[in-house]
Amino acid sequence: MIDPGVFKAYDVRGVYESELDEEGAEAIGRAFVGVTGAQRVVVGYDTRLSSPTMADRFVAGVASTGSQVTELGLAATEMVYFAVAEGGYDGGAAITASHNPPRYTGMKLVIEGAVPLSGDTGIAEVGRLAMAGEPPPAARAGDRSRDDELLPRFVDACMGFVDPGKISGLRVVFDAANGMAGMYLPPVLDRLRIDAVPFFLDLDGRFPNHEPNPLLPKNREFIEAKVLEEGADLGVAFDGDADRCFFIDDAGQFVPGDFLTALLAEHLLSRHGPAAVVYDLRASWAVRDRIAAAGGTPIEHRVGHAFMKRRMREANALFGGEVSGHYYFREFSFADTGLVPALLVLELVSRAGRPLSELVADLRQRYHISGEINSTVDDAPAAIERLRSRYPDGRHAELDGLSVTYDDWHFNVRPSNTEPLLRLNLESLRSQRDMERRRDEVLAVIRQ
Repeated sequence: MIDPGVFKAYDVRGVYESELDEEGAEAIGRAFVGVTGAQRVVVGYDTRLSSPTMADRFVAGVASTGSQVTELGLAATEMVYFAVAEGGYDGGAAITASHNPPRYTGMKLVIEGAVPLSGDTGIAEVGRLAMAGEPPPAARAGDRSRDDELLPRFVDACMGFVDPGKISGLRVVFDAANGMAGMYLPPVLDRLRIDAVPFFLDLDGRFPNHEPNPLLPKNREFIEAKVLEEGADLGVAFDGDADRCFFIDDAGQFVPGDFLTALLAEHLLSRHGPAAVVYDLRASWAVRDRIAAAGGTPIEHRVGHAFMKRRMREANALFGGEVSGHYYFREFSFADTGLVPALLVLELVSRAGRPLSELVADLRQRYHISGEINSTVDDAPAAIERLRSRYPDGRHAELDGLSVTYDDWHFNVRPSNTEPLLRLNLESLRSQRDMERRRDEVLAVIRQ
C-alpha cells in the first residue's frame, strides 16, 4: 500500500497501513536504488511499533536490486546520517515518522555524505518508480549484514564537539519522550559531570507519556514543570527520532529556536573564528545580529532541512539553525543532530557561569517575536496577494513565501506543503505590544 501523498517535500511519511505499509516500504527500497544507483546502503529504524517490519521490507527492497545493505537496527536518525558519512555508504534510510503520533510511519532518505533527498531532488522520482513497481528484481539479491557497534562510535564523535571537562556543576532535566534519545543519552550522561534528572528514556513506540513533538506547548508542560520542581539549571527535550532538541531555561520558560541559534552561532564562532552561518528566514533578527557581531557571515535561506543543508555546503558554513529546532554542523556532514547542540548548550552555560535565562534575557527584551502561527485559508495565493497589496511600502522578497521588511519590524508568510495553511512569523523591535498589534493586523488580512 502506497498513498501518493506520503511523498513529502522533505521525507516520506504517512499513516501506517492505511497510507503506507510493508509492501510499500519494499517498493520504496527498490525505487531508492533505482533513483540513486546506491550499491551500499545503511538502514536504521526508530522505536515505533511498525518500524522493525517496515525496515525489514525496505531492506528487502534494496537487496532485491543486488545492492548490499548494512542493518543498524534501532538507531536515531542522526545516527543513520553519521553511519552513512563515516562508512562511506552510497545511501541510507532512517525508518521513522519523526515527531508524528504513533500511528504514523515513514522514512528519511539520504545519499553519499548524508545529503538528503527532497521533493525536488529525488523523492518525487522515488515515488513515481515505487508506484510503478520499478525497477524489477536483480538476478541475485545483495548481501545483508549487521552493524551493532555504531552507538559508541557515534557518541565518541558527538563528544568531540565539546570539552567534557568544561561541563560541570549543572542540574539538568532531560525528556526523551520515549523516543530515540533514550538510546544515546545513558552513555553520554555517564561521561558528563552533571546532576542529570532524566525522564522517559525507555524506548516505547506508543509514546505513552506525551507525543514526541516539543514544538507543541502541551508536550513541553511536563519538562517545564520539572525544571522548576527540581531546581534545575535547564531542561533539554528531544523529538521522537532525536534529530532535534529543545531547551527550557531555569525559569521554566521555553527558549525559541532562533534565540538558541543566535547563542550557538556566537559560541561556535568564538571558538572557530570567522565563518558563514546559515539560518532560516523565519528567524528573529537576533540571529543575524549575533552572527555579525561575532565576526561571522549571516546567510538567510529558505525553510527545510534539504534546502538548509544544500546552502550550507555551498557556503561551507560552520553552522546552521532553524526556528523548528534543527541544528546543522559542518563537522557533522552538514547534517542535523539533537545530541551535539544539547552538549554545546551545556558547555555554553557551564563556561558562562550564568543561568540560561540570563543568557537569553537581552534577546527577549530586544527582539519581540510572534512564534509561528497557522491560519487555515481557502486560497493561499489570494491571501498572500492581499498582504502584498496591504504593505506595498515594505521591502518584499519571495525566497520562501512572502517576506515583508520594514526598518523596525518584519514578517514572513509561507504556505504549508501538505495542508491548506499559511504560516506567519512576525517580529518587532519596538515592543511586545507593537508586535502583538502588528501580528493581529497581519492575521486579520490573512483570515478575511
